[in-house]
Amino acid sequence: MSFFELLQQSMPMFLRGMLLTVELSVVSLVIAMFIGLGSCLMNISKLKMLHWISQCYINVIRGTPLLVQTFFIYFGVTKAFGFTMTAMTAGIVALSLNAGAYLSEIFRGGIEAVPHGQMEASRSLGMSYRATMLRVILPQALRIVVPSVVNQCIITIKDTSIISVIGLAELTMVGSQIIARTYRSFEIWVCVGVLYFVIIYALSKLSKFVEKRLSLVKGGDKESS
Repeated sequence: MSFFELLQQSMPMFLRGMLLTVELSVVSLVIAMFIGLGSCLMNISKLKMLHWISQCYINVIRGTPLLVQTFFIYFGVTKAFGFTMTAMTAGIVALSLNAGAYLSEIFRGGIEAVPHGQMEASRSLGMSYRATMLRVILPQALRIVVPSVVNQCIITIKDTSIISVIGLAELTMVGSQIIARTYRSFEIWVCVGVLYFVIIYALSKLSKFVEKRLSLVKGGDKESS
């Protein structure tokens, strides 16, 4: 069987695995954004309990491998509490919690990069702390952290390959299944690598477009002021 015949025969499976990888990544990253932002706000909170909870979460996630976290959620948690969980759900939970911890630190760095005078000026105008964070600090911080957030998104997309260990038929698992049937490991892994590259390259181009739009908006704000 030639390479092109192999590719034609395997393409439907590759596309299903690729779509599942994209779905897993998108859902996990959307959830991780909320987790990361919530953890970040808890981390910078003046309430020591909230700060302590956020720090524990971040340190535990960053101090353990994603593979261990995935096994713990899929096998450990379900066994301990006596319920079942699909591989897709376990993968989303593991990736969301993992990416959320790193995004929390990214968001915190972005907030701290905003000049402290912004908070003081807004509060002196009578704005509440909550309104200042939502309308003044967070919009500026989000512009600052766009490159770091995109980098974390790319890492999370790559990390979806780890979820194959619990049997989820994403792109890496599909590649392994095709190899088990055809014994053409070199060609199949090249195809898997190319498909991952396509996903990540598309995300990189999208991030460049977003950064450009944000810079234009920022420039427009400066001119209007």
